[in-house]
Amino acid sequence: MARASRSTARKPRLRALPGPATPSPAPSRDEREATLAYARSVLEAEAQAILGLMGRLGDSFLRALELVRDCPGQTVVTGIGKAGLIGQKLSATLASTGVRSVFLHPTEAVHGDLGRVGRGDVILALSNSGATEELVRLLPSFKRLGAPVIALTGDAESPLARGADVVLDIGRIEEACPMGMVPTASTAALHAIGDALAMAVMRARPFSSNEYALLHPGGKIGRSVMRVFELMRSGSANPIVRDSAKLSEAVVVMTNTPGRPGATNVVDRQGRLVGIFTDGDLRRLVERGETNFERPIREVMGKRPRCVGPEVLVLEATRLMREFRVDQLPVVDAEGKAVGLLDVQDLLAARYF
Repeated sequence: MARASRSTARKPRLRALPGPATPSPAPSRDEREATLAYARSVLEAEAQAILGLMGRLGDSFLRALELVRDCPGQTVVTGIGKAGLIGQKLSATLASTGVRSVFLHPTEAVHGDLGRVGRGDVILALSNSGATEELVRLLPSFKRLGAPVIALTGDAESPLARGADVVLDIGRIEEACPMGMVPTASTAALHAIGDALAMAVMRARPFSSNEYALLHPGGKIGRSVMRVFELMRSGSANPIVRDSAKLSEAVVVMTNTPGRPGATNVVDRQGRLVGIFTDGDLRRLVERGETNFERPIREVMGKRPRCVGPEVLVLEATRLMREFRVDQLPVVDAEGKAVGLLDVQDLLAARYF
């Protein structure tokens, strides 16, 4: 049998993997100080750029405020590159403070997303140069749609500024980078004037802390504005017994109420709060050998319980529970009726402790 011929293909030559890079020498004390000094100069340049905007606010800013405040539609924020990223944040800030807002990417707009814009909307267009091609070519479309344009730019004579209805001019700003090119101080200024506009609009519109809470149900912000009625146990979860009930009835209510609260509100014939009975009270009775469960609850209840109203901030209720070292707070309305119970377990679940 003939031998099979060996392949003449060349095998790949294996290369040695590079070894670990030689560590750079530690910077000298002078180099470290020079780096910190330069970083401070960047912060100073951006701070000066923002402070320089104060003298530029005037009638144009007030007109822009009126357009956004009185807009019957939505505020459409647009921009590209670094200015676009600032615009996305501005749109989010407006939305979080009760102004209907969307971000429109200029490139996507010319491929159909322009349909997001309707008559009655207001456009906030961000571009430091004011000559961004993708943004400028949208101006005729905005005009046809009847959407006024507010330009946030660093050049009041730019194509964007000339095509806008209102111009918020941040002026020519020297960038805080070694080459003088990377958007740094200019984006800080765009960010700041956008925030100034959003906060001025918020101040000019009726917008309560309750509305803010509706838009921020999660995280630290949501917890800071949450009211007791949003967290209290109410309805079938609100444990209630009459003051004429037996101790045994109170224990049954505490055991069978959904969520098994560690207490029960005690009320009179009109439903007004007259006391509270807790697991702690029950344990103390047992320790003293006072286990007559036929006794009226009014004889063993706490007769002057700390209580809160349903509109009180949960943060304030939490402070009271800490101060008086209690695990439950009855919730009463303006007539003194027991409408709920705030339990420490619910506060723990909501991360108030």
